[in-house]
Amino acid sequence: MHLEYYAATHRNNGEKQVEMHDKYYDIALTMLPGIGCRSARQLLEIVPSSKDLFDMPESGLKEIFGRRVEIINAIRTHSVFAAVDKELGFIEKNRIRVLYYKDADFPQRLNLPGCVDAPVVVYTLGNADLNPQRAVSVVGTRKATPQGIELTQRLVDGFRGEGITVVSGLALGIDAASHEAALANGLPTVGVLAHGLNRLYPPQNRNLAKRMIAQGGALLTDIRTDTRITPSMFPARNRIIAGLTDATVVVEASKTGGALITANIANSYNRELFAFPGRVGDKYSEGCNAIIAACKAMLIRGADDIFANMGWERTAPSAGKQTSMFPELKNDEQVVYNILADKKEISVDEIHNYCDLTLPKIAAALLGLELKNLCRCLPGKIYKIL
Repeated sequence: MHLEYYAATHRNNGEKQVEMHDKYYDIALTMLPGIGCRSARQLLEIVPSSKDLFDMPESGLKEIFGRRVEIINAIRTHSVFAAVDKELGFIEKNRIRVLYYKDADFPQRLNLPGCVDAPVVVYTLGNADLNPQRAVSVVGTRKATPQGIELTQRLVDGFRGEGITVVSGLALGIDAASHEAALANGLPTVGVLAHGLNRLYPPQNRNLAKRMIAQGGALLTDIRTDTRITPSMFPARNRIIAGLTDATVVVEASKTGGALITANIANSYNRELFAFPGRVGDKYSEGCNAIIAACKAMLIRGADDIFANMGWERTAPSAGKQTSMFPELKNDEQVVYNILADKKEISVDEIHNYCDLTLPKIAAALLGLELKNLCRCLPGKIYKIL
């Protein structure tokens, strides 16, 4: 048998002992020609394990596969084993976890009824818990507007202290904004890739990916390293984004964007779907408005709407509710904070109308409040309390 890769080797009484990697046959199963995720799961309802499939006599294989000669020959000749050896060499070198769908630490939401096309094996880099108590996907256009970025940040700010894992696709735009906001709020975040873990696309997000892993997040994929990237892999990736979480939020999306593919998959998986409404006529509001109008997604204004509709109790006090929570505020900051707390959104000139502070002092106070994560500057120099 052609098995070159072993997880461990040692000598005992002069004889070399070997232990094969426990995921060897599971990975081999995913490499067989003509075996996709659906058929692999169906097959494993018939055959006790991946190894049993490769140990099966030809007569048994013919009973299962009939005239699918290419599958039978691949199993009998072990033609995929060389590729498995190569993959496992990369996995061990880079400390990648291989999770089989029957493992306890496999993301169990992917095993829920309805996820008929979920993978049987995933590869993950990082230490994120893939079975958190609460998980939310945040998706949207790669060409996000400033308002879309601000909505994403505000949404994830509302998850602060609640132990919510934020999942997205590590693309530009809304995806990257959601990962960044999760890091800023101390939340674990998982990026689902449309390719193997030997590369990072888009390259602009390489540093973001490193920070995600360093801060307790992870990268995850079901694609092996020798797979060439094709356009079809991105929609396929979206099923994992939807399946990993309890709910999906669409921030901005055109009518034909990948975010709507994720939204439709979340619907098919019986997961909750939410969307921010947008102005009629805006290109990147069309998708959100369409799924809200079709009653596929629930209209939301922020994180509180998600908590209410999911039936989640908050465990952390909401930021910005009581000024006594922030004794470190300077006098000028306290004055400006009180105005923000009353008006919610307000311009610098309007703040000036409500107090005796000079414009430079107001600007300094606003900067201090922003650094304390108590307010945010919106487009048009409008300031909003958090």
